[in-house]
Amino acid sequence: MMTTGTTKFPQLRHEWKHQISPPEDLVLSGRLRRLFPHDHHAGPDGSYRVTSLYFDTPYDAAHREKLDGVDRREKFRLRYYGDDPAWLKLEKKFKVNGLCGKRSARLSREEGERLLAGELDFLLEREEPLLAELYSKLRGSLLTPRTAVCYDREAFSYAPGNVRVTLDRNLRTGLSALDFFRPERFSLKPLPGLTVLEVKYDAFLPDLVRLAVQIPDRRAGACSKYALCRRFD
Repeated sequence: MMTTGTTKFPQLRHEWKHQISPPEDLVLSGRLRRLFPHDHHAGPDGSYRVTSLYFDTPYDAAHREKLDGVDRREKFRLRYYGDDPAWLKLEKKFKVNGLCGKRSARLSREEGERLLAGELDFLLEREEPLLAELYSKLRGSLLTPRTAVCYDREAFSYAPGNVRVTLDRNLRTGLSALDFFRPERFSLKPLPGLTVLEVKYDAFLPDLVRLAVQIPDRRAGACSKYALCRRFD
C-alpha cells in the first residue's frame, strides 16, 4: 500500500527478466489470465500505462553500473500509473548480491514539477529520510532527471511467495526527460514488437508460477528499460 511517507526498509526480492516475441506473449498471456488475477492498477482490458523518469549523474553512474553488472547499485526514479499524474511515487531501487529492494515516498504533481524545475527545498521540509537522501544526491552527486520511459503493463499476482508477474509492452521514450508529464510525445521504441516479461518473488517461486512462465529455449537475463531507452542519447 502507498503511504504519504517513506516505507519501512523493504525485504529483498528475487527478480528475473526475459525479452519475448509476439507469439510467445500471446501464448503466455493467455495462460496467465486463466491462472492468476490482475493487479489493482489494471483497467478494463487488464493493462495500464506506466510512466517513469530516471535520474542519473553527469557521469552516468547508474547507467554504467547496470551495464557493468556492479553487484551493489541503486537508482532513483519518479513514476505514475495511467493517464493522471496527480500523485507520483519517488522510488529508490537497489540491488545487493543479486537481490532487489525498493523504498518509496509519495509526491504530488506540484512537488514533481518543482523537482524537475530544480526547486529542491521541499525535499528537506518534508522531513522524510528518502527525500533527504535524494536532496543530498541531487546536490552532492549532481543527480539530475535523465530519461523518461513509458510502457503498457499487464500484471498478475499470486499470494504464495508474494509473486508478481508482469508483461511490459510497447516500450517507448522521448528526446527530453522534461516530457515526463507528456508521454504522448514518446515516439522512440528500443524494443519494437517485443515484450519484457518480469517475475518477482520473495524467498521461493511456487511451482505453479514456474511452470506457467516457462518459455522453451529462453534464459533469464539483464533487461533494464532505462538502459534500453538510453540507446537514443
